[in-house]
Amino acid sequence: MTANNDETVPARLGPAEVRELAAHLGVNPTKKLGQNFVHDPNTVRKIVRLAGVKAGDHVIEIGPGLGSLTLGLTEAQARVTAIEIDERLAQQLPLTQHMMQPEAQLRVVLTDALELTNEQLIADDRPTVLVANLPYNVSVPILMHLLELIPELQRGLVMVQAEVGYRIAANPGSKEYGAPSVKAAWYGDWSIAGTVSRKIFWPVPGVDSVLVRYERRSEQLGTETERRHTFSLVNAAFAGRRKMIRQSLQAAIPGSSTESVTQLVESVGLRPDHRAESLAIGDYLKIARALV
Repeated sequence: MTANNDETVPARLGPAEVRELAAHLGVNPTKKLGQNFVHDPNTVRKIVRLAGVKAGDHVIEIGPGLGSLTLGLTEAQARVTAIEIDERLAQQLPLTQHMMQPEAQLRVVLTDALELTNEQLIADDRPTVLVANLPYNVSVPILMHLLELIPELQRGLVMVQAEVGYRIAANPGSKEYGAPSVKAAWYGDWSIAGTVSRKIFWPVPGVDSVLVRYERRSEQLGTETERRHTFSLVNAAFAGRRKMIRQSLQAAIPGSSTESVTQLVESVGLRPDHRAESLAIGDYLKIARALV
């Protein structure tokens, strides 16, 4: 890529540009960091469109890598805060952006997304949209951390491993339904927005990916204290998901017994012989409130 001749500077990163940048930086994508770089401009357009990104939106992107998705977001005239753990990539991204889209508004934060703090965000200009190709191995922990850290997030679209995506968007009673499903539902509504081919990544991953859409609830379900109690119950229930909740929930309720948990669950109108996957987030919240 060349910055001096507009005719030789592509609008987005394609396969050739991605490999050229990687070679320039000496980057060999690693499984440890979950590095699978998107190199297909059409997929980037699809993600930006499905995310509903528009001019003026403040988007937070996790793991921008070499910048394929970042450039798609800034091309839509969104302001982007990009969180990158790899120092080489974090230093290169503003240079790539300046060369290809000089007027774009981009801020890069060098940190592990799991360790992102409020102090690293701008107090009076917090992101309201999440768009990211999340690292497969830590996608759920990152997602939960961001939802808790940034209540200003109103919507989002994340690309994750298909198995994880279906789990996040699952409804009670389905085979994919688990603790991530319940916890995600605390914050808002989740749905599968589409699938993506393995071939749009470099290197090609060994798993399929899906796009998961997020819309925040208009009103919070409960307080932060209630959230913590509810999530503790969720963790206990799914740790013993083969058991009935009158047994599994004892792990989250000190000094409880099967009899006391049975009485508690029945007092909020639920059946103690149900198992973890039968309860929605509102059910767990009812139990948590009864404990306070």
